[in-house]
Amino acid sequence: MRKQTLLTDRQIDAFISKHRLPGRCRHLIDAHYSPLTAWIIKKRPAGRTLVVGISGAQGTGKSTLAAFFREALRCGKGWNVAVLSIDDFYLTRQEREQLAADIHPLLEIRGVPGTHDVKLLSTCIDNLRHLVAGDELRTPVFDKARDDRADTEVWPAVSGPVDVIVLEGWCVASTPQENDALVQAVNALEAQQDATGEWRQFVNDQLAGGYADVFSQLDALVYLKAPDFEAVYRWRLEQEEKLAAVTLGDRTGIMNKEQIADFIQHYERITRANFSLLPGLADVVLELDAHHDCVRSYYSTRSE
Repeated sequence: MRKQTLLTDRQIDAFISKHRLPGRCRHLIDAHYSPLTAWIIKKRPAGRTLVVGISGAQGTGKSTLAAFFREALRCGKGWNVAVLSIDDFYLTRQEREQLAADIHPLLEIRGVPGTHDVKLLSTCIDNLRHLVAGDELRTPVFDKARDDRADTEVWPAVSGPVDVIVLEGWCVASTPQENDALVQAVNALEAQQDATGEWRQFVNDQLAGGYADVFSQLDALVYLKAPDFEAVYRWRLEQEEKLAAVTLGDRTGIMNKEQIADFIQHYERITRANFSLLPGLADVVLELDAHHDCVRSYYSTRSE
């Protein structure tokens, strides 16, 4: 018998269809997503906006989990949930080109800390916290197919008040490494294109600055743990194939297999560090296997 959830069978069917998920996701919802949603309900103090972070490597299902939270809490509790992706706060292409000219060429490529507008993100979270009935806030959208921020006319509007803010992203809750750890390159990209270590030092410094300030606003952290970095490549490739399938018009930002293999090397250092670090920092960990299935979820004693 399926465990009790905040959604009806019909609503779950609609959710699975909308997000193009395989049928086995019913087990994922029953065994992991629904208990986690119930945990969030208990976690939120009465009358206060709860900020939940979802972290995990590319392709681990962060956006799907965030969407489930929004649907389940809306339907089951009548709560207003604002979902933010850190990817939507990338600097514009022009701003990254300027960073590349001023600091290091690798900063033209979106992804790593230092290529997001963390001031905009911090302000957005703060404004969402303080929305009241009748207020409305538009939140940014980044167009990955164009590799640039979308026009403000297509930014979605969030109405107040907001009960839960979900911030999802691959580097959410990441922390800076010790400087000694930066000396040895972790892949060919670092060895060949950042031989002096200036790029990775800059990225590390960003984690110690504005990113730390944003992540300090999280009330709870969920970490989706991939089995290894090789799985991350496969899942990232799947994401790009899905993007290509639905993209019409400008496809500037869509990558092939070789480009993706190169692209994810930008994320490798922090992703590997998070494999070790975040299970100990997160309130809840969902552990994934090579087939993208969640094999178990566990809750920190701090979250009880």
